[in-house]
Amino acid sequence: MATTRCPCLSGETYDDCCGPLHDGTVHAPTAVQLMRSRYSAFAVGDADYLLRTWHPTTRPADLDLDPAVRWTRLDVLDVRAGGPFDTTGTVEFRAHHRVDGARGSQHEVSRFVREDGRWLYVGPLAAPS
Repeated sequence: MATTRCPCLSGETYDDCCGPLHDGTVHAPTAVQLMRSRYSAFAVGDADYLLRTWHPTTRPADLDLDPAVRWTRLDVLDVRAGGPFDTTGTVEFRAHHRVDGARGSQHEVSRFVREDGRWLYVGPLAAPS
């Protein structure tokens, strides 16, 4: 995937963007980067990365990704805190997908925490309106 555009739509190649996060070479420096890398993990089918970056208090025991879902676009709508010196942050996003030709999207405000220098996904806040 060295020359493949990263699914998070950063404009970088996968190997220069989310690839090193997925393979554990580096950790996301911000909550928004973790969220983007988690979106990319859904897009490339990397359930192990999703579980590794999920806070242990909310992480499911396992995760089965539906191969019929094709993730097509990520829109980051709002970011609150979640910087390199913060311990918490939220990211509002809309993730677009297709399933059997039908379009859909997921809109979420996600909560993140930084523990031991690593950002982790906690879960969604109340559903956005």
